[in-house]
Amino acid sequence: MTSTPNREGTAPVTSAQRILVLNSGSSSVKYQLLDMRDHSRLAVGLVERIGEQTSRLVHSPLTDGGEKRERTGPIADHEAALKAVAEELARDGLGLDSPELAAIGHRVVHGGLKFSAPTVITEEVMAEIERLVPVAPLHNPANITGIRTAQALRPDLPQVAVFDTAFHTTMPESAARYAIDVETADAHRIRRYGFHGTSHAFVSRETAKLLGKDPSEVNVIVLHLGNGASATAVRGGACVDTSMGLTPLEGLVMGTRSGDIDPAVTFHLERVAGMSTDEIDVLLNKKSGLVGLCGDNDMREIRRRIDEGDQRALLAFEIYIHRLRKYIGAYYAVLGRVDAVVFTAGVGENAAPVRAAAIAGLEELGLVVDADLNAVRSDAARLISPEYARVAVAVVPTDEELEIARQTYALVNA
Repeated sequence: MTSTPNREGTAPVTSAQRILVLNSGSSSVKYQLLDMRDHSRLAVGLVERIGEQTSRLVHSPLTDGGEKRERTGPIADHEAALKAVAEELARDGLGLDSPELAAIGHRVVHGGLKFSAPTVITEEVMAEIERLVPVAPLHNPANITGIRTAQALRPDLPQVAVFDTAFHTTMPESAARYAIDVETADAHRIRRYGFHGTSHAFVSRETAKLLGKDPSEVNVIVLHLGNGASATAVRGGACVDTSMGLTPLEGLVMGTRSGDIDPAVTFHLERVAGMSTDEIDVLLNKKSGLVGLCGDNDMREIRRRIDEGDQRALLAFEIYIHRLRKYIGAYYAVLGRVDAVVFTAGVGENAAPVRAAAIAGLEELGLVVDADLNAVRSDAARLISPEYARVAVAVVPTDEELEIARQTYALVNA
């Protein structure tokens, strides 16, 4: 991050070394407990289907002798979910009442323009996160619920918000502004914010390390390819452009999201198909992308179908790759000089055919993939381009939880 951490609240310097990372969704809570002395994970887990009779908690202690545990049954709300998490951690001697716990770091999807760095959560901060709900209606309310619940459990402990949008606040206005009436845009906060910021920050920095350089010395195109997908142009450690916009809908073809689309499609569907705004929203966010094109959003299943001669799956793959290659070329032009193109997240890290297809035909830009290196499966950051390639092509596993923990720990010890 190039910006200064925001210490709006009171965050006393602490000798405690553990950070609990919480990622609260509408019906789930993902969590990790990390020891910041060596960045090791002490426990990881997931609570899903909160509010249903079939709720499920999976907890994995990673200390010596710990065994994965699972409990099922109704978990009424996020408060009950976090209390259950606290109980599981306590069983391993890692309870939330431990003096070793320095802070709780929360993933918050939308921070708007105000939050360009990790921020100690105060009532003023919470009010601003709530004001941003209209531009992140699926995410910020769940993040708020998780924060409120954690505050109730440990009111004495620093709670830190780490924003998905923060890394992208360095975008110039020429990249962040939409070409619409300025007064209307400003009145309703309409601009490009970008998302997956913790991933792009972590991966761009790790890519520089892989190249043996300081982040300030390298220009990188980061391709975060999961069910949600985004591309970011990073110059000298700072974001200068990114594919997602006001919401996570813009940009690349994704698992269920359309990505870039003519805005007039929405008017056409309303006027000709008689669809409501909510129906169009569901169509573009949940019934489009790969699932809309071929009925599957799992790249492994799509590749299997292609191998069996399925033409619909093949077309979906080709549309996905076409959009991806177009963004690589666009961000190459934005940066002027590119040191590396890097793939990350579930698809980016594991789907060798996606990586090969995305780079194919870009030799004139200095981009080449070595087939043998690309075929290797590994959890390590690695180059998949030949030594002679002018621009490195890399695979760097993302670690958003570690990035959140790092930012949280740095802030409470600043």
